[in-house]
Amino acid sequence: MSPLITVDELLTLQQNGSPRLLDVRWKLGGPPGPDEFRAGHIPGAVYVDLDEQLAAHGGPGTGRHPLPSAEAFQRSARSWGLNNTDTVVAYDDAGLLSAARLWWLLRWAGFDGEVRLLDGGLRAWKEAGQALATGDAPEPAAGNVTLGEGKLPTIPVEGVLPFVADGGLLLDARPAERYTGEAASIDPRPGHIPGAVSAPAVGNIGDDGRFAAPDVLKQKFEALGVSDERPVGVYCGSGVTATHDLLALAVAGFDPDRVPLYPGSYSQWAALPDTPVVTGREPF
Repeated sequence: MSPLITVDELLTLQQNGSPRLLDVRWKLGGPPGPDEFRAGHIPGAVYVDLDEQLAAHGGPGTGRHPLPSAEAFQRSARSWGLNNTDTVVAYDDAGLLSAARLWWLLRWAGFDGEVRLLDGGLRAWKEAGQALATGDAPEPAAGNVTLGEGKLPTIPVEGVLPFVADGGLLLDARPAERYTGEAASIDPRPGHIPGAVSAPAVGNIGDDGRFAAPDVLKQKFEALGVSDERPVGVYCGSGVTATHDLLALAVAGFDPDRVPLYPGSYSQWAALPDTPVVTGREPF
């Protein structure tokens, strides 16, 4: 089953049950997601704060969005009203670039229910002529979900270079100009991890904000060297948009559960004094 769901499929799902709708709007540098949520959201949705609920507080040694602790993430999920067997449908307004973090985290935490993402997000909902709710959402009854951690693979910072040296393909989900170092960097040193291959997450979606077709994504990743036989890992700036590449791999028919995420990503890597950095278009 695809991790994506269309507006029509969501409407059918709502007729047959009560999926837990989660709004994960977030952008690096703003505007604040809660304000946008109050201005208009899918009726029944609960706002999820990526900075506060989908990450621990970061620093130079950990990166901007380290993974939350199991206890903190479970507490947040229960505040959304989440129960163990719920069906979750998450969305944002940026091609699922932030909602993908929630999709990955719930599975990393061992959530038993189904997690789907609304293809096209809030834009698709509005283009389908569906109504929006405004203001703050009613606080849901506390859920009883039980979550852990470590159910999906990750790469620690000390394992990144050995992963590449052993023949692993490390995908960099940041925009190409950040990979090359040509764009002004918010990190201490511009460029990319040696051996990493540029695979911008924004290239997974079309001008309509929806994901490219599975065969298109499959060809894209195969051209980068992705195969079922080769170890593949992924990182980005802070571990958020890297999950979008993992989502795209799932849509393309690859198994994302065998692809580790480097959670600290480049915001951790570039802040450490002894890690090598490469600029330019080539991996090495």
